Amino acid sequence: MRVLGPTSAMLAACCGALLSQPALAMPAGMEEKVADVMVWVVVLLVPAAAIYLFWKVHVLPEVFAEKHHHPQKRAIQVLCLLSLAFGGLLWPLAWLWAFTKPTSYKAAYGTDKHDDFFLKPDGGHADTPLDLAIVDDEIMLLKEKLAGLSQKRALIVSKQAASAAPAGDREQDHA
Repeated sequence: MRVLGPTSAMLAACCGALLSQPALAMPAGMEEKVADVMVWVVVLLVPAAAIYLFWKVHVLPEVFAEKHHHPQKRAIQVLCLLSLAFGGLLWPLAWLWAFTKPTSYKAAYGTDKHDDFFLKPDGGHADTPLDLAIVDDEIMLLKEKLAGLSQKRALIVSKQAASAAPAGDREQDHA
């Protein structure tokens, strides 16, 4: 057996490399097809997804105001739409407005809820005008508050009577 020298081994490796066929993982022309699909995904789907995400984030103050029956939810909705038109510059104002309730709104309008809160189609206000529905709900809330205060009063009176009874007994013992 004859051992090749370094020069002949190098020459044999070079000949083998030149005579070999390239090995491809994909058939010819597949790279172009994949690139074409990637272009359409990047050109169409990514901007559409970004616009959808931008829109969903910008209506969050409106969703919060709706969920918590903010009295000025329609104005917050308009501010959210304006924020979309102005590229999000008004969005922080919509968030602040959605998370605060106007302090003088209840004094001016008699309630701190939006009118839709009182329109319960399956409730007791199905066929009453909005003004009466608001008054009826306020009366119901005041009755509940009065019942709670009456229970507190009875508890305080019973505690005072319990603490006053031993003191009265002591005065009778001394006399």
